[in-house]
Amino acid sequence: MANTYSQIYIQVVFAVQNRNAFLKPVWEEELYKYITGIIQNKGQKMLSINGTHNHIHFFIGMQPTCCLSDLVREIKKSSNTFIKEKEMRPYNFKWQEGFGAFSYGHSQLTDVIQYIERQKEHHQKRSFKEEYLAFLKAFEIEFKNEYLFEWLE
Repeated sequence: MANTYSQIYIQVVFAVQNRNAFLKPVWEEELYKYITGIIQNKGQKMLSINGTHNHIHFFIGMQPTCCLSDLVREIKKSSNTFIKEKEMRPYNFKWQEGFGAFSYGHSQLTDVIQYIERQKEHHQKRSFKEEYLAFLKAFEIEFKNEYLFEWLE
């Protein structure tokens, strides 16, 4: 797009569907590199990615031509296949439906990146449910409980 300038920063959060398929630290690095590759191949800039056993966060610089829902759908679909092909889990792996997406300004980059990098430390004190509900409240997002993630701790 000629003469189009933008600065769009989005944090995305989504969760594992099955308690038997929790993410293992031993294969996180490979999975995160794979997801980073998808994001970069779609023309977006990965700023940070991390998570815990039951969910992940990634933070991207997004181009205005990107459809976030399509990007997340591709990440989930491709990473499901990747996990199965690499036999990372003995159980059927799948991400839960839906995701959270939260936008930030340029001045917040360092804070968000540090927050994502410290996920494991952060979740020693706060559950995924507490964290996610705090995001929804802080961003003033209306929601219905029946449409939130199934909370697997």
